[in-house]
Amino acid sequence: MKRFTLKNLFFNREGANTHFTERRKQKRPANGYDLTILVVDDSRTVVAAFRKVLMQAGFNVVSADSGVQGIIQARLYIPDLILMDVVMPELNGFQTTRRIRDDDLTSHIPIIFVSGEEHPTEQYWGTRAGANGFLSKPVDRGLFFSRIFDVLEKHAVIKVQ
Repeated sequence: MKRFTLKNLFFNREGANTHFTERRKQKRPANGYDLTILVVDDSRTVVAAFRKVLMQAGFNVVSADSGVQGIIQARLYIPDLILMDVVMPELNGFQTTRRIRDDDLTSHIPIIFVSGEEHPTEQYWGTRAGANGFLSKPVDRGLFFSRIFDVLEKHAVIKVQ
């Protein structure tokens, strides 16, 4: 398994920050960013990095370090979006997603898988488990927010002005 540091979790291609800034202006919800994102990942480094960039963008962030905790946090906070790691102890991301989808209280929450490996089989099984999107680590910051806003918009959580 790859180890990610805060410095190398996000990479910047030339122009990525410009893309992020423009995308953020285009996708700003009419009522601000009063939205909560649940980050489910067993890596404290990944959780810290995601928390930092998401909070800088104006999101509320809740985290869980395992699939079991992710299910509990999803039921407790009913977040607007879940960022789900695939490989975790106890329950992996696929199992956790299926349990979230099977629960009437949480079944509507959009889920984006964020994985250290980019395999077509992971994307296939992620979609079958109920994921609404997929990102691979390290994450391009512009693509990260683009995918988040696309999924939130598609699920009518935000409206584009």
